[in-house]
Amino acid sequence: MKLIISSAELLKGLMAVSKAIPAKSSLPILENFLFDLKGNMLEITASDSELTLRTQIEVESTAEEGRIAVPAKHMMDLLKELPDQPLTINTTNDSSFVCSWASGESTLPYFPAEDYPEIVGTDETATVIQFPAQSLVEGISSTIYATADDEIRPAMNGILFDIDTASTTLVASDSHKLICYTTADVSTAEKASFILHKKPAGILKAIIGKDAETVEIAFDAKNASFKFGNTLVICRLVIGKYPKYRDVIPQNNSNILRINRAQLLNTVRRVSVCSNKASNHIKFDLKEGNLMISAQDLGFSIAAHENVACQYDGAELTIGFKSPFIIEILSNMSCGEIVMKFLDSKRAALILPAEDEAESEKICGIIMPIMIS
Repeated sequence: MKLIISSAELLKGLMAVSKAIPAKSSLPILENFLFDLKGNMLEITASDSELTLRTQIEVESTAEEGRIAVPAKHMMDLLKELPDQPLTINTTNDSSFVCSWASGESTLPYFPAEDYPEIVGTDETATVIQFPAQSLVEGISSTIYATADDEIRPAMNGILFDIDTASTTLVASDSHKLICYTTADVSTAEKASFILHKKPAGILKAIIGKDAETVEIAFDAKNASFKFGNTLVICRLVIGKYPKYRDVIPQNNSNILRINRAQLLNTVRRVSVCSNKASNHIKFDLKEGNLMISAQDLGFSIAAHENVACQYDGAELTIGFKSPFIIEILSNMSCGEIVMKFLDSKRAALILPAEDEAESEKICGIIMPIMIS
């Protein structure tokens, strides 16, 4: 293999796929990048066997094609110290390669590409959809924080993509809260679904740039691939059955609170300072035109309450919540005003942006109440 490439472009490509390099692996070969040079394109692959990231970079010139596995840490450490300039990469006959730049060179070992495990993608049964890139990023950002860490129910550790004939809904839940993000921009002729683990979901959120327009998603029973620009992400799906989330979305909550999201968020943060650190319990006391939020920790003889002006239509109601769950949901919404709908003090409350309520309920959150004394 012999090529000339911009050192900055090479570093950019390595950074794009490096999130798949494992810190420590039972297969040492996976601690390397796989370089595959064909014509004027260098394909770079990184994998931890569960997740694979792949990108392509155009090189300045190619003298000899080839495939090698190069040490990830050493290669990235070298490139981070180089200013942008043409870099020549040339393999030798002793399982090493030379990186040459204007004023020096470095010799590093490489390993046979044949030792690198074969990357298994989707098969011929795969369903293919086109997902607007920024909607995908927004959907992941709106739901990923609600995923669980559940060894018994692995399906809860990911985001459900529920693809219907008219819309697609991304769903995440940890049993205490449930978040749905719905977009009408993605649909299929037949219903389909898959569960994406939170790790590849978080990586997709981080690496899909603002210039990306569309992500091509292909998925079968075991794997999914996400292709955008010159980047390809392949990952194993979470195998399991996701709970029937639509059954738990309240349909008849008739007590309705309208309030400024930031004001409610900041009030909950202030009052929760005085909540019991083990339980994080706070209390909502609702009546016409007023919401009082309170918390106390009897063990330390501390308490706090604050009154917030609001629009409330419904019966007087007292209901308790865990403050971190309220804070998480409100922090991950971007709307100015929210609507909270309650039935009583024992059943789930619904949270959604006020401006979306009449349209499509694009984002909605469900939070379970707690018993209060």
